[in-house]
Amino acid sequence: MPRKPKTEVHSRLPSREEVLAFIATQTVHIGKREVARHFGLHGADKVALKHLLKDIVDEGLVTKGRGKLHKPGALPNVLVVDVIKRDADGDLIGSPAEWDEAEHGEAPDIVVAVPRKARPGDPIPGLGDRVLVRIADGGAPSDDPRPVARVMKILDRGRARMIGVFRAIPGHGGRLLPVDKKNLGRELTIPEEAMADARDGDLIAVDIIRNSRFGPPVAKVRERLGNLNSERAISQIAIEVHAIPYVFRADALAEAERAKPVTPAGREDWRKLALVTIDPPDAKDHDDAVHAEPDPSPENAGGFILTIAIADVAAYVRPGSALDREAALRGNSVYFPDRVVPMLPERISNDLCSLRSGEDRPAIACRVTIRADGRRKSHSFHRILMRSAAKLAYAQAQAAVDGHPDETTEPIAGPILTPLWEAYAALKRARDDREPLDLDLPERKILLKPDGTVDRVVVPARLDAHRLIEEMMILANVCAAETLEKHRLACMYRIHDAPSYEKLLALKEFLKTLDITLPQAALLRPSNFNQILARAKGTDSTELVNQVVLRSQSQAEYSPENIGHFGLNLRRYAHFTSPIRRYADLIVHRGLVRALGLGDDGLPDAQAAALSEIGAEISAAERRAMAAERETVDRLIAAHLSERVGDIFGARISGMTRSGLFVKLDDTGADGFVPAASIGGDYFRYEEGQQALVGTRTGETYRLGDPVTVKLVEAAPVAGALRFELMSDGRAGLAPKGRGGHIRRDDGFANGRRARPGDKPAKPPWKRKGRK
Repeated sequence: MPRKPKTEVHSRLPSREEVLAFIATQTVHIGKREVARHFGLHGADKVALKHLLKDIVDEGLVTKGRGKLHKPGALPNVLVVDVIKRDADGDLIGSPAEWDEAEHGEAPDIVVAVPRKARPGDPIPGLGDRVLVRIADGGAPSDDPRPVARVMKILDRGRARMIGVFRAIPGHGGRLLPVDKKNLGRELTIPEEAMADARDGDLIAVDIIRNSRFGPPVAKVRERLGNLNSERAISQIAIEVHAIPYVFRADALAEAERAKPVTPAGREDWRKLALVTIDPPDAKDHDDAVHAEPDPSPENAGGFILTIAIADVAAYVRPGSALDREAALRGNSVYFPDRVVPMLPERISNDLCSLRSGEDRPAIACRVTIRADGRRKSHSFHRILMRSAAKLAYAQAQAAVDGHPDETTEPIAGPILTPLWEAYAALKRARDDREPLDLDLPERKILLKPDGTVDRVVVPARLDAHRLIEEMMILANVCAAETLEKHRLACMYRIHDAPSYEKLLALKEFLKTLDITLPQAALLRPSNFNQILARAKGTDSTELVNQVVLRSQSQAEYSPENIGHFGLNLRRYAHFTSPIRRYADLIVHRGLVRALGLGDDGLPDAQAAALSEIGAEISAAERRAMAAERETVDRLIAAHLSERVGDIFGARISGMTRSGLFVKLDDTGADGFVPAASIGGDYFRYEEGQQALVGTRTGETYRLGDPVTVKLVEAAPVAGALRFELMSDGRAGLAPKGRGGHIRRDDGFANGRRARPGDKPAKPPWKRKGRK
């Protein structure tokens, strides 16, 4: 009997809307079996359901990973939310603590669910709290589009406080200048009796004690956090705003000081293996070392044996210890241009666990045999004692391989570095075959003067030395994930979901404006994005297309549920290579110790059972660190440009909302804002599909990625905000014609010339001659 076409819906089959509604209510990934069970389907109905689900996946309405279905969304599964208000129904409403308006538009309102019958220990949020939540699609009324969040943990109670810079008013107390861009221009009054010991220029935290209908709110100083004129003040602002723990507790410091070097007992002695570290020139902790040699086996001609040795942090940071609690709280190290807030005390990170040249250090080594085409043949893990043969910087190692060695690299260039580069050539072949997402986005680095201010902004060269280390780390990370899976042990995966349907739709609409097509959602692979990037390469749209493709991607996170890594095009992936600065890697180390019987300090049952919550917390900590690092760069550059108000800069449009344009300066990469109200005399509407602001009457258009000339109008260093004025015209567009047949512009210039100094202000349309 011929099979019915998949477009024919069985009489007992639920509609696609019913199926989508059911999937949307599930907080975990489900499969065809769960959908069939929910709707009571049997026999032939299951075949029809299979076709229906395939159609839904093909259209991108749900995402499929490892045979499971879930609804994609713009918000990450887990995020930090500030509870800011109650709505008309009395529900608590939150806003993402970290949100890039230029990239994502206006921040969404999130309904923060409060359990009706709370059990002892359940987190009960309140106004002003900062909470860690998991987005649970469903739970709100069907006509309510707002996402619903379930509280996992309360991070900070009563964040009704505000942080800013105190400006003294002699005899009248002072005022607070907020450091948050959202509150820019919203000053607070601080009476003299509420100043505490604050002095002019201090960074302070205040409590709002009274709001006034006819004046600024009144506040009192809760805490003095430092002085704006001191060194490291800019990064201190980000630390305080994002509540990043930066002072180690006494018990953790004491435990670190008591730690003794690890002995060779119970370890393989690999001290004669010529492992080398290759890091940035200013690195203080060295947590990975590498080695390569040709495989002597005649069965693997042209192959290599690679060794990736990673500092054995698990030997010093035991589960449940004071150091472990501190590391879990921080989640990761945070890197600012002027300092590092480390995950572990320096005694551990920069001394006992740093793979220093010529010193004995404990490590967990991944030994991998690869074929001539770079594909993996076998791998194994070992707990070793090693001794680094050399400490190298990226440029130093690259120069040696390119034929320009120095006194350090000359003895090792042939026997040690050359095999590494030959092995990298093989790994690169495997990478090219795998076709991971290959974005080309230059990373700018801020160089500071001795006083902590900006000297200049540079774009460091991207060398093969960087790529070599990157490929070897990816290889070791894959091996770690596979080993834990093989031994059926819980693993903290680094997961990266495919782009959501909504983001792909926006990307597709934008690419249409460049005459670039995007395949159907279900057929998308990283290679499809690479083809798009290749088409834009060498054009004026190169950086723009790279940025837009990046924004279309989901955010990577940590989870014990594996859905693969879309960007790297890998089925399984875990972070194993940086346990000094990432708690996720430390957990993976403990898992390997337990799985392979390498010691008594492996992953305990209690921690293995809590990986879901731990993954959520360290994912949130990672996003917190990224936001703090980005805001610190914004503040440093805003301070650097504050003396250049009135100067003209070349820039590109990097984002837009209904309220205006975001621009990125060509020389420094600084981000700033151009209010829509300040653009010409027209009213500009936001066309999301075109990624453009379009003049309602003139048709003048400003598109994402367009080069523009801007004038710096205002710089607010403490908030990291720059405001610009457009000095160049947008693209000409279609517009209604006036009686004379020409395009009528609302700036008063029919020929399209922008107003210049000395010109009389244009009359508004309703006052012009002939208008009523």
